Amino acid sequence: MPSYTPPIRDLHYVLHDVLKVSQMPVPGYGDLDPATTAPILEEAGRLAAEVLAPLNAVGDAEGCRLENGTVRTPPGFSGAFAAMRDGGWNGLDLPEELGGQAMPYVLYTAVGEMFVSANMAFNMYQGLTHGAISAILAHGTDAQKETYLPPMVRLDWTGTMNLTEPHCGTDLGLLRTRAEPQADGSYRITGQKIFISAGDHDMARNIIHLVLAKAPGGGEGTKGISLFIVPKFLVNADGTLGERNAVSVGKIERKMGIHGNATCVMNYDGATGWLLGDLHKGMRAMFTMMNEARLGVGLQGYAVAVPAYQNAAAYARERLQGRAATGPANPAGPADPLIVHPDIRRSLMDQRSFLEGARALTLWGASLIDASHRSGDAGAEGLISLLTPVIKGFQTDKGFQMAAEAQQVWGGHGYVEEQGMSQFARDARITMIYEGANGVQALDLVGRKLAAEGGKPMMAFFGIVKEFIAENDGHEALKTGFLDPLKAASKDLQAAVTYFMQNGMKTPDAALAGSYDFMHLFGHVCLGLMWGRMAKASYAALETGTDDPAFHKAKIATGRYYMARQLPATALHLARITSGPGDVMALPAEAF
Repeated sequence: MPSYTPPIRDLHYVLHDVLKVSQMPVPGYGDLDPATTAPILEEAGRLAAEVLAPLNAVGDAEGCRLENGTVRTPPGFSGAFAAMRDGGWNGLDLPEELGGQAMPYVLYTAVGEMFVSANMAFNMYQGLTHGAISAILAHGTDAQKETYLPPMVRLDWTGTMNLTEPHCGTDLGLLRTRAEPQADGSYRITGQKIFISAGDHDMARNIIHLVLAKAPGGGEGTKGISLFIVPKFLVNADGTLGERNAVSVGKIERKMGIHGNATCVMNYDGATGWLLGDLHKGMRAMFTMMNEARLGVGLQGYAVAVPAYQNAAAYARERLQGRAATGPANPAGPADPLIVHPDIRRSLMDQRSFLEGARALTLWGASLIDASHRSGDAGAEGLISLLTPVIKGFQTDKGFQMAAEAQQVWGGHGYVEEQGMSQFARDARITMIYEGANGVQALDLVGRKLAAEGGKPMMAFFGIVKEFIAENDGHEALKTGFLDPLKAASKDLQAAVTYFMQNGMKTPDAALAGSYDFMHLFGHVCLGLMWGRMAKASYAALETGTDDPAFHKAKIATGRYYMARQLPATALHLARITSGPGDVMALPAEAF
């Protein structure tokens, strides 16, 4: 079975050498010194490697079972969930008055990467709970917060989000679930929801469902949608659990991956629910949860590929196949290891350069969320809103590709289930689909986020890139290997934005047909910026003296590879964008 080694050294590097979190002017960041973060990351890494990772293959093989109306999770999951609960990991960044530890979200994100890499399906039970907590915290009444949040923070209870219905996914204006007001202020919720991750399980005493439904008077479309709290078990006035609510599991979906997570059909048959937030304003409340979830899915996209890469690299060092073109590297053996072959190196470098860049981008994104929430920084809020569809869409597309590349290194052995490499690809595939399919992310990016605030966040991003290039232009090695390629890629991004501005309004298809390429173009520029920052940090470490020169030299070499071999893809994406919508829309629908 595959192994997993938590990348604690790399997480420290991004937090402290690259982002320099303890120096950032964000409340709480002054406490994020290495002495504080080290034991947290090390303990999370131990839990990930020793408890969660060994259950990853178990969850994949055993899956979940529906027995007498209750979902049974795979063997070992309940014990691991108890360890997660006892360690207080769900509340790492949540308010102290709710039982959390009030640490910054960036640290929760760093810890979350290791949990996802170790066992993505398992971590979703906790991750969805965290998102539901955020929605209730932002939009709930004081009474709702007092009733639901402390046990959810402790993981005594878990949470879900219920959006999709059999006839509607992205187009939520079509949903049919109804909410009928009752004399006591509650609502009767009736309808069916599908694809509900962690919809039921046997690891917590209660499950708090957040359900989108239409109440009378809201009109048609999304404007009529409200959000409701619907617990599996009703909660008595004293906080104890009462009778079972009229919500049940219709079935568990059979899926390509994430078998250890129960993806449920949920039936609401007049279930009792309570309005969360304002009536007919449910989309606003749900997007509090969705936006956090989308950054989390972007993290999943690369985090699942981390152990896939680790095992591919180990296999390439050990597996003997053929001889190096330059002469035997292992003359005493019958063949040389795979890693001597340039094409294997190309694959491994593709994986490594993406994964390390995506890690830096995700943690930077988490720091922007902290700056927005903890400092009220409107600029940070606008920037992370712009970057969220890029982080979600680009990183999950590439993460799946990298998981498949890792499987490819193993050749036929990677296709055999007993080796475990296929699970990474199967699990990664869902990240491109849920929390808004990536095509929708691209449309959101071009159709809404690009023009938000009159384009201010987009201009702010260009300003960040321009400032980084200007302030480091005197460093020759950084300039030739990183700044010049970043400048060229940024110009491609600017040209794409200009094309949309000139053509998008008069010909909407011109923007929409190029949206997916724009998302990837933007993603490459983001990773180019991250690699520039990492190269700067590593050059500085080597110039001032470091006890780990090999680490920093490897960083620079990996970054140079990305800038030379991956970043030029921006020119291809720009060419596709500016070719216009004609060829995309040329065939009539009946020709397909």
